[in-house]
Amino acid sequence: MDPARDSRLKAVCPIRPSSQGDQALETTLYPPVKVFLEGLGFVVKGEIGGCDIVAVKDGEPPLVVIGELKMRFNLDLVLQAVDRAAACDEVWIAARVSTRGSGREGDARFRNLCRRLGFGMLGVTDAGGVDILVSPAAPMPRRDAKRRSRLVDEHRRRHGDPALGGGSRAPIMTAYRQQALRCAAAMADGPKSPRELRPIVPTAAQILRGNVYGWFERIARGSYGLTEAGRVALVRWPQ
Repeated sequence: MDPARDSRLKAVCPIRPSSQGDQALETTLYPPVKVFLEGLGFVVKGEIGGCDIVAVKDGEPPLVVIGELKMRFNLDLVLQAVDRAAACDEVWIAARVSTRGSGREGDARFRNLCRRLGFGMLGVTDAGGVDILVSPAAPMPRRDAKRRSRLVDEHRRRHGDPALGGGSRAPIMTAYRQQALRCAAAMADGPKSPRELRPIVPTAAQILRGNVYGWFERIARGSYGLTEAGRVALVRWPQ
């Protein structure tokens, strides 16, 4: 990324206090960071391959950025970034900046550590602003091509951006779950065969046979219907 670009972009969602703990609050950081990265030309999606954020910019090969979110800058966040570094071109860590100026973002040693590791730091304000605290020094060497490929593949197959980055307790809306839901929605009015579903979901046969979520049942040879769990899933995730 070009550090000469605007170092501050306003996001649409201010950060609001919550009584649900840091895990719930981390998802509130996702919208402003997403807006920031989209402003740099990335397509941004949350919760892919265990990463809070995966942002991809078209190219050959595509530029892949991983973002990790925490309510405060700490060593755990840096260690997460170290783990992600092999699968992408850049890692950005983002956290809420302390209103009292007592956070790690004000510690020159912490910023220097991120700078030496090549990680970017983003500070998110309560008003929803995003500040670049440290710019990535240079693209990092790609050492885990398979992991990188899996992230890009899931990013491309996932329809829209259905999962808020920073959350881990709710089931993640993966591309596979989206395809299974499309199958279930098509079967809401009665049993269907894989052949009937193929125009909607090309991998329908594998999804019905695999039945990972327990949503489908075989009614007769070549015919599948919805289980009660499948109908509950359609209520939870309307199509």
